[in-house]
Amino acid sequence: MRNLISLADLTPEELDRIVKRAVVFGRGDTDERPLAGRRVGIYFRKSSTRTRTSFWSGASRLGADVITFGPDELQISTGETLEDTARVLGEYLDALVVRTNGDMAEIRRLGSSPKLAVVNALTLDEHPTQAIADLATLTELFGDLAGRHVLCVGEGNSSGAALALAAALTPGLRLTLLCPKGYEVPRETLDLVAKLSDGTALVEQVTSADEVTGPVDAVYTSRWQTMGVPKANPDWLADFEGFRIDQGFFDRFAGPDTVFLHDLPAVRGQEVTDEVLDGERSVAWRQAHHKMTAAMAVLEWCVVGADDRI
Repeated sequence: MRNLISLADLTPEELDRIVKRAVVFGRGDTDERPLAGRRVGIYFRKSSTRTRTSFWSGASRLGADVITFGPDELQISTGETLEDTARVLGEYLDALVVRTNGDMAEIRRLGSSPKLAVVNALTLDEHPTQAIADLATLTELFGDLAGRHVLCVGEGNSSGAALALAAALTPGLRLTLLCPKGYEVPRETLDLVAKLSDGTALVEQVTSADEVTGPVDAVYTSRWQTMGVPKANPDWLADFEGFRIDQGFFDRFAGPDTVFLHDLPAVRGQEVTDEVLDGERSVAWRQAHHKMTAAMAVLEWCVVGADDRI
């Protein structure tokens, strides 16, 4: 059993293999069921449409039986330790997919049982399976990502942090994080990016669109109000003026083949306009499909391995 709690725990080769398997699953031309006879638990303490459903659907497509747990349905809510819960669930399940607004240390404690593979389906720090879906979408479109440039606009949230770590593990992929001042990807994440890549990562963070050099291959944005977590400034929307992706913003940095990405859900009219999200350059809906293929690739890698499959 292997956990996938942070992308920082992977090697570039492991991430590449998982992404390529997601692309294979996305083609829909395989009926492999490597998780037949396995059991996957899904424990979500926060709301979810895509991630919860994609893991449920993906695990089922791979042949696994699935059980879901709500936020108050495990004895963790009555005081049982995370370690004891993990030890017990390891007797019943092969994998546990977890979403929480807590920190990553909580999921690492759930990952303490050698009998249970634990997958991080989002914490405040990082959304690793989202970044795998993002890379699968881009790989499907462009093939080799070396030399490609992604512009990620908006709050430096868990999706942005995960994408930065993914870029650090993807040689030659350039990522520009364009965030309002005070809402950037944390410095410790960027330090980890530099460490993972031995200082060679093509990841930079800026706070003004004037600092971005285009054209880029993909413009990516995300919901500004992450998982309902309130911001300290009640007038925070004013800080995001100029960061909405409308057609003018997109065209400013677009080349002939530039695509638009959004991890969804979208607040239409806030971080993106309808004309961009629903436009011919948008691949947000294919990206949403790859949340399921990423879930499949991750579960396969964690539970049975995929070293001989591409």
